[in-house]
Amino acid sequence: MKTVITIAQLRAEVQGWRSEGERIAFVPTMGNLHAGHFRLVQEAKKAADRVVVSIFVNPTQFGEGEDFGSYPRTIEKDSSGLIEMGADLLFLPAVEEMYPGGRELVTFIEVPGVSEMLCGECRPGHFRGVATVVCKLFNMVGPDLALFGEKDFQQLAVIRKMVKELNIPIEIQGVPTVREKNGLALSSRNGYLSVNEREQASLLSRCLSDAKEAILAGKLSIEVIETAQIERLKEAGFKPEYFSVVRCSDLKRANSDDMELVILAAAQFGVPRLIDNLSFNR
Repeated sequence: MKTVITIAQLRAEVQGWRSEGERIAFVPTMGNLHAGHFRLVQEAKKAADRVVVSIFVNPTQFGEGEDFGSYPRTIEKDSSGLIEMGADLLFLPAVEEMYPGGRELVTFIEVPGVSEMLCGECRPGHFRGVATVVCKLFNMVGPDLALFGEKDFQQLAVIRKMVKELNIPIEIQGVPTVREKNGLALSSRNGYLSVNEREQASLLSRCLSDAKEAILAGKLSIEVIETAQIERLKEAGFKPEYFSVVRCSDLKRANSDDMELVILAAAQFGVPRLIDNLSFNR
């Protein structure tokens, strides 16, 4: 695996593959890689001849008081893991390479609708930063395919809408969430949790499963089910931001006629903010 730090180096490597007619997959990350990220690389290798991975902790998607400064940066470990997984190229840019004019006068991309509720409401400006950096990376790498984890369900919806509406010729592939044995969705921020906290945090995934079963049983309204799970999380020491049953298609609130549903949840537990989701048909 080769590591490059500039856009010019990145494009030169990719152009060489492109001239040979090779299919290129891209996995953008913020580093501190875990089994969920490596699953993305595995799936990328199945779908393409070459795999590019980026590691960039993007400052424009962090709000005031969030953990940009303390976000785990584990480049040596990440690089070793990517070599073991068979990635072809690691793009490791500095902030100055990604935002050469500074962050104050950046041209941003807004994705209306799917960006404004749920995490978008709790973290104003977050998805603007995500859409902007992903679009920039797409323009730098120029892949045929890009892969994202379904744990960040709303982020995936934002990126799919951006690609469709800006006519970006890249296939977007979602990859199912990888979980610990107790059901806790893997996250780079799980490292903030102690062993005991990780076990307690798995309640979030159980709440999703129990809510799904209650919805399928059809005896309670969605609002009652949501409220019950929020109270359950509060009693266990979580600080829920939302627990919402929405339509898979546009993330708007589900009603009794909607068949393709996803339950989205976010809650603070100890230091980290945890998110998770469960999609299903009824």
